[in-house]
Amino acid sequence: MKLIIATIKPFKLEEVREAMTSIGVRGMMVTEIKGFGSQSGHTEIYRGAEYAVNFVPKVKLELVVSADMADQVVETITKTAQTGKIGDGKIFVLDVQQAIRVRTGETDADAI
Repeated sequence: MKLIIATIKPFKLEEVREAMTSIGVRGMMVTEIKGFGSQSGHTEIYRGAEYAVNFVPKVKLELVVSADMADQVVETITKTAQTGKIGDGKIFVLDVQQAIRVRTGETDADAI
């Protein structure tokens, strides 16, 4: 099993969710986050005053999928979330040792 953590632009969330459903992903955790990467924030003007926005709003997705499905999930997120502009996000893939469904006690592949 693999844990896929992806950060994407917030307006791409629904499109990515639909793409995940279409390839058979049954669950995903979503968290609203703020961060910065290459863009290192930017400045904006509000009511005539300029101020720095050091952290940019992002959405973090966390999915646990079978190892044989991980490449397809990464490819789908990459294609769907990409705008071609700075700040499109990052994807990390980690190994998952064990998964347990709390309600039923099912483990590993049965739990996801």
